[in-house]
Parts: sequence; structure tokens; C-alpha cells
Amino acid sequence: MSTYLHDAWERTRELLPQRADIAAMRRNPRRDVLAGVTVAVVALPLALAFGVASGLGAGAGLVTAIVAGIVAAVFGGSNLQISGPTGAMTVVLLPIVAQFGVQGVLVVGLIAGVFLVGLAFAGAGRYMQYIPLPVVEGFTLGIAIIIGLQQVPNALGVAVTGEKVGLTAIEAVQSWLGNPQWAPILVTGFVAGSILIALRFRPGLPISLVAVAVATVAVARMGIDIATIGSIPAGLPSPSFPGIPWGHVSALLVPAMAVAALAALESLLSATVADAMSVGERHNSNRELFGQGLANLAVPLFGGVPATAAIARTAVNVRTGARSRLSAITQSIALLLVVLVASNWVSYIPLAALAGVLLATVIQMVEVSNLRALMRATRGDAIVLVATTAATVLFDLVTAVIVGLVIAGLYALRQMAKSAHVDELPLESGDHSAEELALLNEHVVAYRLDGPLFFGAAHRFLLEVAEVSDVKVVILRMSRIQTLDATGATILGQTIKTLEARGVTVLLSGVRNEHDNIFTTLGVYDHLAHERHVFETTPAAIEHAQAHVRKMHDHADPQ
Repeated sequence: MSTYLHDAWERTRELLPQRADIAAMRRNPRRDVLAGVTVAVVALPLALAFGVASGLGAGAGLVTAIVAGIVAAVFGGSNLQISGPTGAMTVVLLPIVAQFGVQGVLVVGLIAGVFLVGLAFAGAGRYMQYIPLPVVEGFTLGIAIIIGLQQVPNALGVAVTGEKVGLTAIEAVQSWLGNPQWAPILVTGFVAGSILIALRFRPGLPISLVAVAVATVAVARMGIDIATIGSIPAGLPSPSFPGIPWGHVSALLVPAMAVAALAALESLLSATVADAMSVGERHNSNRELFGQGLANLAVPLFGGVPATAAIARTAVNVRTGARSRLSAITQSIALLLVVLVASNWVSYIPLAALAGVLLATVIQMVEVSNLRALMRATRGDAIVLVATTAATVLFDLVTAVIVGLVIAGLYALRQMAKSAHVDELPLESGDHSAEELALLNEHVVAYRLDGPLFFGAAHRFLLEVAEVSDVKVVILRMSRIQTLDATGATILGQTIKTLEARGVTVLLSGVRNEHDNIFTTLGVYDHLAHERHVFETTPAAIEHAQAHVRKMHDHADPQ
């Protein structure tokens, strides 16, 4: 028991903030503060827009950026990460809001936080790297499509709501055609166009806030009647948890798992991007999961939405010179000042302006060059990309990731099965080929098994080897088997049994130590004619095969 507690404490210490974090914050605080303020300027319109898109309102988006930004910065595994509401998360949250309401989203955030902390203690961070790139790009493209469709009503100035974004977008267009209003479209186009042009020519300029401010002033001066996002109350809103239908908590487990999976994946991807953009930075994946878990436990207490790391804001943070967690903390403090001082001004921002921010974000999310490369790489990559995208748009993120992983796994298994082969004589020079070639005249054949021997390739191996004829001894060279599973070992045993039943003696050579236990456990050696028919080297097996054939010949011809 004491050992268990000691291990648990050591794991906890690894996940808690380190002295190196504080030391990094002291090196160049002025640079980090300036970077944090710059990120806050970029994050403000995004936080407002994602809060509205999630269905909980602009205030929830700001609260998420503030609370998650601080908590994840202090406890996370990256010095450069910026956390808050994201477009991908809004896609997951909308169905939850439609089915369970605002309180359901808050509960989902809490449960997701627990899941993330559990993943951190389980050391699951290292496994996120195994998700194939076509799956990541596929659901990123799907999320971008959904966010874009969500903005159609706001961009057209039409009050249409619904859970199916495609149908909602169509209804909005039909409604607009019945009574066209050009002002919302012009506002959306101005904001989105300004952001994209600035990114093209002045990528370091935080134009999004300027564009939204200009659009808001223009709308107010011209007296255009465009729906606004509503006032954000001074201070931080807090939910009333007693109103939650706790009997439905079990139904919220699956959505919470989806939120946790998305938070984990997006945060670790963002941390990887930050490492690549900086010099000498390496994130701790398990600490990052721990920090995101604590952030999602804290955010619902203040009325925010589930959070994750934001790749775009993290990239801005790195480009503007951030070197420590102080920049993320500064960003949250700056946003808090906006809530406390300027919340009344935010109420004048038109929804069409926020739609422009999100549409520009959608365009930035889609890396056309990456998609083009994946579509041209292999047929399997293209199919995984298209299937994941379609599943994201038509179903949900969890289904999309599962579909993508299953299809990618099937193609990977197919490729592994193709890489497994059985080589008969002649083999390459220097590989006992001369000796083995001479063995053919003595009715002895040697096979070299290359690659993985697993369930995807084992049956083909059985057909190839079991069909040998006119031989007395078969030598199976096992040293080059890279991967072995229970199915492969069992099929090997059946092959040996089939050959021995036909009077063909089977010898094994070069069995690896890690495979020996599998063969012993599954009884593969029991099918051999003699326990000594396992040899460390191929020359020893050849020598035994020659002696065996001579002995058989002597018995058949006593003279």
C-alpha cells in the first residue's frame, strides 16, 4: 500500500507546476507581457464569437478565455500554449445545448475535466501521436465546414436556428431571398476580408479587433438594424447547478468523452505546433492533459464553456516573442479587464461582424496544400480524409474519429500484410544461399519469413508454406520476423502440424527470445516431431537436415 501511495505521489509531483516554470517567467517578463496583450487583442473577438456560436452567449466565451487561459497556463505542459474557447469545441457543444440546455453543457465540462485528469495520471499523452494525419485533417476540414454553415444566418441577418447546420443554412438562404438585406452581408464581408488581407500582407497585425470595432461603429452611426449579441454583465457569470437534471448525467457521459477527446487532441496538436515554431521548447504531454483537465473543471464554475488549447492564438503568442507562461496569464488578465470595464460596449457588436471573424477563422483552419498532398499521397489516405470529413459533417466528432481510425487501421493492416513474405531459394549472396541451393537436390527446402507475422498475413503464409511438395525437410528461418501475435503463432503451429502429418520434418532456426515465450505458451513447439528441432542458427539446422535426410536414405536403401 505504501508503494502504491508513493508511486501516486510521484506521478502527482510530475504533473504539478515546476520551479523551472517560475524561473522562465522571470527571464524576460516585459517581452511576455507585451506578447500577452497582443494575444488578448486577437483573442477578444474570437472569444466573443465562439461563445455565441456555442449557444451559451458571448459572456461564456470571455469567461472561458479568462479562466481556462490562467489555469491551463499554470498547470499545463507547455510554456507557450494559449487556451480558451475554440471553433472545434463549439461544433461538439451545439447538439448538447439543443438536447440538454446550458446546464447540460456545464456538467459535460466538469465530467470532461475529470476524464482529462484521469488520462494525465494514466500517462495517455504519449498515445495521441498515433492518430493518423488524414484523420486529423479530415475532422479539421469537417469542423471548418460546420462552423462556416453555422455563420450563414448571422451573415445574412436572418434569425434561423436549428440543430442541423446544413438545413439551417438552407432555411436562412431561403428566408433571405424572400426579404433581401444587404447590410449584414456587407458587414460580414468587410470583417472577414479585412482579416484575410491583413494576414496576407501584415500577418503580425491584430486586425480582427480593429475590423470588428470599425464595423460596430459604422453600424451604430448608420442606424442599421442588425441583431446584436446582447450585453455581457459586469463581472463573471456563474451557473445555478441545482437546476441541473442530475438524472440525465449518465446520458452526458458520451458527450463528455467527446469533449475530453477533442480537448486532448487539439491541445497536444497545438503544443506540438508551438514546439516546432520555437527554439528549445518541448511540452510535457501528460502535464498538458492535466492542465486542460483542471481548466475544464474550473470553467463551468464561472459559467464558461469547455475549453482547449487554441492553435491560432498559440501561434500568435509564439510569433510575438513569448517565452513563458506569463504571456498566457497576461492575456487572461487583459480580457478580465475588458469584462470589468468595457462590457457595455461589447453589447453593440453586430452578430454579422462576429460571423466575419469566424468565417476568416474557418478559411485559416483549412490548409489547402496539406489536403491536396494527402489526396494525392495514397488511395488509403484520400479515403480516410474524405470519410472522416463526411462523418464529421453528417454525424459528430467521436463518430468521425472512430470511422477515420477504423479505415486507417484497415489500410495499415493491409500494408503490413503485404510487407510480410516468405522467401524460398535462392536467397541473396552471403545468406547461406550456396548451401541451401545444394539442399534442393536432397529434398530439403528453407524458407525465410520476413516482416510481421500477424492475423493479417498469417493465412497467406499458411497457404504458401503448406503447399510444398517433394521435400523431406522444411527449415523455417524465424530471425527476421518483426512482429508476432497470437494468430500468427497459432497459424504457424497449424502449418507445422500439416507438414508433419504429410511426413515432412519441420525445423525452426533463429527464434527470437521475445517470440519464444509466445510459441511455448501457445504450444507451437508441441507440433514439431522432436523438441530438439529448434536451432539457434540456420547452419546448425542445415547440418541437422542433411543428417536427417541421409539417415532416411540409409533406412530406405540398406545396401
